[in-house]
Amino acid sequence: MRVVAIIPAAGSGSRIGGEIPKQFLKFNGKELIAYTLDVFQRSEMIDEIIIATSGTGFEYIEDIRERYGYTKISSVVQGGKERQDSVFAALNAAKLSFNDLAAVHDAARALLPLEVLNNAIVKAKEVGSALVCVKARDTIGLIGDNGIEYIDRNKVILVQTPQIFKYGELLKAFNMAYEEGFYGTDESSLMRRAGYPVEISDGSSSNFKITTTEDIKLFEKIKGVSLSSEYLEE
Repeated sequence: MRVVAIIPAAGSGSRIGGEIPKQFLKFNGKELIAYTLDVFQRSEMIDEIIIATSGTGFEYIEDIRERYGYTKISSVVQGGKERQDSVFAALNAAKLSFNDLAAVHDAARALLPLEVLNNAIVKAKEVGSALVCVKARDTIGLIGDNGIEYIDRNKVILVQTPQIFKYGELLKAFNMAYEEGFYGTDESSLMRRAGYPVEISDGSSSNFKITTTEDIKLFEKIKGVSLSSEYLEE
């Protein structure tokens, strides 16, 4: 059973701002996506990596692959307008059998622990899928017409990536979504919509998605790095 990591990296990073997409911002001279790729390169359970990007992303990825020796990157494909389109393009480029595993991971989740990744792959091999999540720890409120209402946090999970599924089932779920004009926020939503079971695997609070400037500051503190001076305003 082969395991291929799918990394969508065609986003603009508009919520952070700037001309350079957030996945290619450098910290101590190293691109954010390179921190993400490190764990997949190190994992003995990952066979190859496929990245979907766009525009100058192809130049960035080629440079990163050569500079850091990411031997597992097998393909870099043209991404799409939405995240779903980019993942679909990467899936179509994968040469996998039906029961092989596709592990989709956000390029901007650069602090994925190796143990979380490997445990999720083991679970997916055993039961067919693994959705990395963490339990909600805060009080959860829902704003309704009559003010705030509270939800039992024991029934709430925060969905992360990687999201790992059988290649054949995931491809079927994507095709079904496109046939019906549906766009989901992640792969698990497509799988559940297609009627496939989705199993939970333990995530980590450090496995957050870097989306805002506050996230960048937190990443810098945890990793002990700083945004390269070329991006700082004079």
